[in-house]
Amino acid sequence: MNRLCLPLIGRALLAATLLSPSAALAQRMLNQQIAPPVSQPAAVAVMLSAGLEGDPVPLRKGLVWRVYADDAAAEKAVLVRKTDDAAPVITLDPGAYIVHVTWGLASATRRVVVGQTPINEKIMLSAGGLRLGASLGDMRIPKDRLTFSIYVAVGNDPQGRVIVENVRGEDMIRLPEGQYRIVSNYGDTNATTSADIRVESGKVVDALMRHRAATVTLKLVANPGAEALANTTFSLVTPGGDIIREAIGAFPSMTLAEGDYVVIARNGGRVFTQEFKVKSGVDRDVEVLAR
Repeated sequence: MNRLCLPLIGRALLAATLLSPSAALAQRMLNQQIAPPVSQPAAVAVMLSAGLEGDPVPLRKGLVWRVYADDAAAEKAVLVRKTDDAAPVITLDPGAYIVHVTWGLASATRRVVVGQTPINEKIMLSAGGLRLGASLGDMRIPKDRLTFSIYVAVGNDPQGRVIVENVRGEDMIRLPEGQYRIVSNYGDTNATTSADIRVESGKVVDALMRHRAATVTLKLVANPGAEALANTTFSLVTPGGDIIREAIGAFPSMTLAEGDYVVIARNGGRVFTQEFKVKSGVDRDVEVLAR
């Protein structure tokens, strides 16, 4: 039987074998009524950077970026990227996103729509820096003896709400532009001072707080200049009777604000008192006579 006499179905099979691989695949898909796969849009590069208003130089450190999907139907924001690179380049699928950047306590947010081409987004922050220190007279106080707290006003109270506590001296604090109440603590008793400082965008403020205080060492002695008695409990109070500090030992030391004080010493079931005055910058021993 020659080729012309092949049955109709045999001719169809022969034609299929003569098709190219791609043509055969297309023919099979057509025969099976399978739709070709839909290609997904390619991810797009998004370049992010941030700076301070009033300063053309981009920020190079201290930034944290978060990118959320902008989906109004979602119950909560879905985080899709997070990085602490100063100028990250991230790839995102086309769509809408919320970009959030923080620099210390300052932050900014922008809605970004990603299309088919790379985009470059620079976000400007209305923020500045604050560097704190303190002095006693002409002497700079060592930073390891200082802590600072930063407050913002609430109503008419300039010290209404604390936003940063236990900041060490000379540390850089990044803050939104605005007015702040700064409280400096020298030592761990009552030597404090405060000041109102304004932070301006794009600028770093170096603030030097001035303390009036001194360090005193408490001793219970049998006679002036004698050895301090061990196992003594000291209570430091104001002339009005408010307790400022309590300590146990032979000769505890503490830094106190300038002013008048009363020390109460207890030892062996006996109680002794002594009034004394603290003068700024004059460190001294305060002896309580056990009489």
